[in-house]
Amino acid sequence: MSFFKNKIVWITGASSGIGKELASQLAKKGARLILSARNQQALEELQQSLPNASKHLVLPLDLENSSEFESRAKQVIDHFGRIDLLINNGGLSQRSEAADTSLEIDRKIMEINYFGNIALSKAVLPYMQQAGQGQILVISSIAGKFGFFLRSAYSASKHALHGFYESLALEEAKNNIHVCIACPGKINTNISKNALTGDGNRHGVMDHNQETGMPADECARQLLKALEKKKREVLIGNREIKAVTLKRFFPSLFWKVIQKQKAT
Repeated sequence: MSFFKNKIVWITGASSGIGKELASQLAKKGARLILSARNQQALEELQQSLPNASKHLVLPLDLENSSEFESRAKQVIDHFGRIDLLINNGGLSQRSEAADTSLEIDRKIMEINYFGNIALSKAVLPYMQQAGQGQILVISSIAGKFGFFLRSAYSASKHALHGFYESLALEEAKNNIHVCIACPGKINTNISKNALTGDGNRHGVMDHNQETGMPADECARQLLKALEKKKREVLIGNREIKAVTLKRFFPSLFWKVIQKQKAT
């Protein structure tokens, strides 16, 4: 029997990329899904493409509007009775130098990637505590391990997630709630197209790093494997994830190597 069969799984950022692939694979494994993102039409199209479409719930959600989250969580509980797994996948990237990025954009990225993320976990957490079990998957980034060109606000928001969720994992172990922080590297998604520039416009370009990155379906497969093993952290990608080990053990060499990498 699949580890995910009949589990109630809430996925943010489900309309595209990694979130969409996770939805597809989880549905095939027998999970019942809550599909969240801002684009309701894309979510409904995804729902209809999944096995047992009627068993899944489309629930539009804007991570910048966290005041709605408690009522949305109650809506999920009223519909399914529980939440077994929350996948905090939704977020927004950046393509601009720090000096050219307005503070408004710094705040916007932090609001979506950090505050929106943890606010949804806080809305779901009481139900998991009451059930005495649960899992939370947090999609961070390799940029949550070190800063990189054109990613100052994005990297800061991902670094913040590590501090919050490492603390939460320790605190909630007594309630049998497991937290996994995932750090994808270069994954073939539209994240660069939707990234914000310093003035708030869309970058609108498929970066070479994304175009040549790991396929999203393989990333999703590895994420589900990490959940089954209840890993605390998982690095997913190709050669680029070796930079994390390099920074840890050979920091001087790391900075020389990273300085020569292409920003996009």
